[in-house]
Amino acid sequence: MCSVISRVNPVQRALALALTLRLRATTEGSSYAAAEIRRFCPGLSAVTDPLKATSRSYCSRMALTEGLLFRQLFELESSTYTYLLADTETKEAVLIDPVLETIDRDLKLIHELGLNLKVAVNTHCHADHITSTGLMKKRLVGLKSAISKYSGASADMLLSEGDKISFGKHYLTVRDTPGHTDGCMSLVSGDQSMAFTGDALLIRGCGRTDFQQGQTASTVGEERRFNLRLTKSVDEFVNIMNNLNLPKPSKIDVSVPANLVCGVQEV
Repeated sequence: MCSVISRVNPVQRALALALTLRLRATTEGSSYAAAEIRRFCPGLSAVTDPLKATSRSYCSRMALTEGLLFRQLFELESSTYTYLLADTETKEAVLIDPVLETIDRDLKLIHELGLNLKVAVNTHCHADHITSTGLMKKRLVGLKSAISKYSGASADMLLSEGDKISFGKHYLTVRDTPGHTDGCMSLVSGDQSMAFTGDALLIRGCGRTDFQQGQTASTVGEERRFNLRLTKSVDEFVNIMNNLNLPKPSKIDVSVPANLVCGVQEV
């Protein structure tokens, strides 16, 4: 999964870089999200040209950078959020955590918006779905795939702490955030207004650590105060994580081998 944490300040940066949100779509959650959009983004329905609009037209709580296009997309079966970011002037774009089943939807949107997708990046080697990066490379000339060099997976770009993924005047900085997997990383926007995370930490919880609920948004401050796992001692935390007794992800035997080779059997 992947989510985005809004407005990371320097004091909270250490926790923010590790923060990961495992999200589940529910009717209640969708209603809440719609209410929040109406509350914080009253001008959203009036936008007629998404590439010309500032990020505030999408959501002032999430994309605060001038000239940045921000789109959140959802895949129902694995509850995976995919993020499309683009420079509204150059139209260079980055796609985060794309899913194989939604490749046609994603490519259609990219084409409709006239974007030039430069990089498709995975926050880690997923166990609950197969990435579309390998197949997408075959359909988009010049597209590069990316993943952490510690993931053990194949990709055009093997990333580590401090590396940057540039698109137009914008960029994402890589932060190594292992825990859920050895190759988990978070991607922080250039102005530090957003952190896109892998599956290390959840809203009011954290990702499983024996391999890999909910609300749809949180803040670093809330998690420091209310996360029932993060407010425990080290020994208590270890005990909780050692006794989750979770079943294997249903697609792990198919997804992991495929994701190790960029989502296809030949990269």
